[in-house]
Amino acid sequence: MENTLNITNGDSAVKIMKEANIPGEFLPWRDVLHNGPVPKDLSLDDLSKVRAKFIIERGWGTPENIINSFIERDVAIKSFAKYEKVILWFEHDLYDQLQILQILDWFHLNFAGEVKLSIICTDKYLGMLSPEEMKGLFKYEDPITVAHLTLSNKAWSAFRSRSPEKWHGLLSTDTSVLPFLKGAIIRLLEEYPNCSNGLSRTAQQSLAIISQGEKRPEKVFSLYQETEDRRFLGDSSFWIILHELLETNPPLLKLPEGKELTLPANPDQELTITPMGEEVLSGKSDRLNMVEIDCWIGGVHLTSGNIWCWNSSSGSLAKRA
Repeated sequence: MENTLNITNGDSAVKIMKEANIPGEFLPWRDVLHNGPVPKDLSLDDLSKVRAKFIIERGWGTPENIINSFIERDVAIKSFAKYEKVILWFEHDLYDQLQILQILDWFHLNFAGEVKLSIICTDKYLGMLSPEEMKGLFKYEDPITVAHLTLSNKAWSAFRSRSPEKWHGLLSTDTSVLPFLKGAIIRLLEEYPNCSNGLSRTAQQSLAIISQGEKRPEKVFSLYQETEDRRFLGDSSFWIILHELLETNPPLLKLPEGKELTLPANPDQELTITPMGEEVLSGKSDRLNMVEIDCWIGGVHLTSGNIWCWNSSSGSLAKRA
């Protein structure tokens, strides 16, 4: 029996793998790379500090637990040489595809020795599988080749670039060795403000659902999930978007007077779209004229002086003057 390290997308998958008696040790890669800064020219340790700071600021756990989680994760991957084999277990969605790029880029820069590297990546959500279904995924295992590592190095660098142009340029690159990457590239681009009204795809879909009469935040989230071919967004990230729509000036959403949006939501927290929200949703107004934008997508820091928009009709990027 080979001594194996199984790297996967989170604790839910690890739990099912253990129930399935998958051999080896387990490393959950806990990071929502599609949210917050992922700047270039940082080592794994330094980037982990940036990511930990972002997650702490979001309130997604205690500082001590978050910092220790990144430290333990990074120590574990740096110890890969003590294993005979490393298997990456991942999915087809944006959340997982970015994690694959980070991990394979790290191996591109650090791999040496006799350790076998392989990958299992399908369109099945790992956290929703039965133990038997999890064991059945071994039939999809492929060896990781130089082509995997080279492409991941290029794509991870593009994701961390200060401009989204290199990421967009990947659409004209042969990415077939990572068959789900192209869909993830497009899906991330769709989270840039749309050139027509300044809304990301997720914000657009959320406003549309609420404008059609759904008021409960958790049901809005559930309906939004149904619009995704490859679900990648967790409720904590979705709540950030709802807060942004509530805090636009003037707001695009509103709650009953005196109420605040919490996670989980209380029964008295009902969302309604405002007249301005309807105007933005229809493209008559632009949300970017109502906010001081300050957010990150990978290595791109979107600010009032650095606004990139996505044209969903032509599939192109444009920088606002």
